[in-house]
Amino acid sequence: MKDLTLCAASAKSVIHCGAGAFNTFAPDLAKRQIYVVTDSNVFAIYRHLMWQTFGDNFPVTILPAGEGSKTYNNLIAILKDMLSAGMKRNCTVVAFGGGVIGDIAGLAASLYMRGVRLVQIPTTLLSQVDSSVGGKTAVDMGGVKNVIGTFYQPEEVIADPMFLKTLTDREIRCGLGEIIKYGALNSEIFTKLKANSARLTDLNFLEEITYDCIAHKARVVCEDERDLNGARKSLNLGHTTGHALELFYRKKSHGEFVLIGMYYELYIAQRSGICGGQYAQELKKLILCVLKKIPVYENMEAAAAFAVYDKKNDDGRLSLIVPQSEGISTEIKLSLQDYTRLLKECAATL
Repeated sequence: MKDLTLCAASAKSVIHCGAGAFNTFAPDLAKRQIYVVTDSNVFAIYRHLMWQTFGDNFPVTILPAGEGSKTYNNLIAILKDMLSAGMKRNCTVVAFGGGVIGDIAGLAASLYMRGVRLVQIPTTLLSQVDSSVGGKTAVDMGGVKNVIGTFYQPEEVIADPMFLKTLTDREIRCGLGEIIKYGALNSEIFTKLKANSARLTDLNFLEEITYDCIAHKARVVCEDERDLNGARKSLNLGHTTGHALELFYRKKSHGEFVLIGMYYELYIAQRSGICGGQYAQELKKLILCVLKKIPVYENMEAAAAFAVYDKKNDDGRLSLIVPQSEGISTEIKLSLQDYTRLLKECAATL
């Protein structure tokens, strides 16, 4: 187990990563007034662990599992229940689940009584390597992802690989989408992924690479907590296209769509003369190690139109963070027309 401290401009966040993190640090939460937010899948598997760790009398909201629960109405329901449960200014919200739970519980913690303590206990690979760290909170609205949200650092993140043992293959693939994104951003992670391409689903390897991804993200967030100087934009590699396809097609997980988005945006980078050679082929090979095959989508023009809602966009153009070379990414801006044309070109090669 390793610890690291994320020193953002607004607050410090202590991250415990590795085997034994939960049993070492979660029992301390029983000494506080806590409010747990979780989902139906996680509660079904881990309710006895929660009761054993926190006692059997803590207030809890159990949301239906899935992105569909990340709504304004559910956010308000959590806040109302916290008030009814008598949560005080010194209470702690415990986000016990994956990315959806971390996002909505984090937003509730940032709003209740102008902000209460927040602890993230991520139970999916994606939330451990990415979404539980860095302080982004949000709910969706009007078919647009993460349009209502705050920057609000958890005081503590407890990322224990024991939770990965109950994940489906698809959930592992989902997390690998973000891990390979970090490989495109960090040359050391990229080298490690190439060397271990046959072990990408091995739990011991995932524990090791999870810490590497968290450490990379922590460095970026310390430099640019609120997306103000461009450094944090790099963490959106693959996400412009991934989010657009996710919003339109909705049949895969977020991480799978990130991988698909990376594939399309790698093609755009190659066509734009930004990325190429052996590096581009190696990155493409890593993506295909996880997905095996990139889907061919119809109605690409309609899907591409969802990219206009991306928060990185400005000057009427779409912003894409694309790979350039090992450990280096760059931002390119395209008109919707050019973006759609390049996506269709890529699709025609599949």
